[in-house]
Amino acid sequence: MSPRAPKHQLTKSGLVKDLLRAYESPNVTFLDPDGTWPILWERAKGLHVWDAEGKKYLDLTGAFGVAAAGHANPRVVRAGQRQMARLLHAMGDVHPHELKARLAQELSRITFERWSRLAPSPGRPAYTAKTIFCNSGFEAVEAALKTAMLATGKPGVVAFEGAYHGLGYGALNVTHRDYFRSPFRNQLREFGYFVPFPAAHTGEARRPEQTTSPTLDQTESQIRHLLRREPIGAVLVEPVQVRGGINIPMPGFLPLLRRLCNDHGTLLILDEIYTGFGRTGKWFACEHWGVLPDLVCLGKALTGGFPLSACVGRADLMDRAWPPSTGEAIHTSTFLGHPVGCAMALAQISELQQRRLPDRSARLGNILLSALDSGISTMLAAGHSSQSQRAGSATQSVTLQLWIRGLGLLAGVELRNPDGTPATDATLRSVKALLARGFIVLPEGEHANVISFTPPLTISAGQLRAAARAVCDVLSTLKLAPPALPGQR
Repeated sequence: MSPRAPKHQLTKSGLVKDLLRAYESPNVTFLDPDGTWPILWERAKGLHVWDAEGKKYLDLTGAFGVAAAGHANPRVVRAGQRQMARLLHAMGDVHPHELKARLAQELSRITFERWSRLAPSPGRPAYTAKTIFCNSGFEAVEAALKTAMLATGKPGVVAFEGAYHGLGYGALNVTHRDYFRSPFRNQLREFGYFVPFPAAHTGEARRPEQTTSPTLDQTESQIRHLLRREPIGAVLVEPVQVRGGINIPMPGFLPLLRRLCNDHGTLLILDEIYTGFGRTGKWFACEHWGVLPDLVCLGKALTGGFPLSACVGRADLMDRAWPPSTGEAIHTSTFLGHPVGCAMALAQISELQQRRLPDRSARLGNILLSALDSGISTMLAAGHSSQSQRAGSATQSVTLQLWIRGLGLLAGVELRNPDGTPATDATLRSVKALLARGFIVLPEGEHANVISFTPPLTISAGQLRAAARAVCDVLSTLKLAPPALPGQR
């Protein structure tokens, strides 16, 4: 290599970034010209990530929420290793393996069978579930969309503003953000109908007595109109919008959707790919509102790190929608129900259960919100420039408005300018500053103005408080930070 090569090229990270520039599609990885974004992950264990230069970071993303039981959880890793040595690959929909059957049974047990016991209803049968295994989250969504089409004969789907259900061509029809859909609109069927998502303001999601709002009424009116006028087979919703900006709905929202679907013979599909497996302080976010879906999409934390997802539906619905196989499945893939993924998923579910990690998420989520609130209040008392606002508080003339919200270990700090516009630049500067301090966070929301927190559920209260202090320190010095824009996921 030339002795005059740029300094960054002499590091492993710099060399890898050069390879990405040369050989990866330019739209995939954002490479900041100043060399500070991204870091090159070398290894991860528990709560921490080490980069190629050996620097240690506290991961507050859980790698997109995947590492719910910690990075490289020993039980999950051992299960995958044992399975790789025994049976590395099977034949999808042709010759099955035992673990696929066992995992399908386990998913039935922790979803519809368990929900039937949590919210028994007179005259309603105790449900079991059947599963279609997939590889990624968007594939689980598309399997659910196919199920709804087959079961109802109606192609239309009600989805929500701010929704993110993945980027496959089927899922794009119900993913709201135009940034993702517009380049491909000429090839899309566009069977999705978008209505407002009635997000609660900070604090409202934690006050269950507040069950109505003008936004909720507006959403109901628009859905009823669509159900009367269009061939709607399903309503698809994330119980909490994560990519949309950690948007927690008004408490009456999911029960309203359940009633509307019941009234019109429409299926309710819940996308719990991000919120499932304890993320929000319950096994599944729908349990906060006592709502039983017809279909649920699962992924991310299902395996703790292996690409496996699932569309899980009531057994009677799945039997009605899908005909018995005659040797050629209508919906399948080469890696369907991969044995390594199934082994890891069974170990991951067991780890979540035995360590009571959903309960832990609920407790620690309250600690995180309190630490953020307290830290920002202290910052304001010291005369710094940012202003934290709770729902209903008066707007003050400040440099930034900060809105804190969360459910379990799914939390966000939204940054807005004094005029109410998204403070995107300030958010992205904060994300980069936190990375430099050893904390990995992500920006979420259409305008990338929400600092999100989805750490492993094994994180400690002390680590959360340290993270909250770091966030507040960074926010207090925003005026001094130079402009720099890390890319959005």
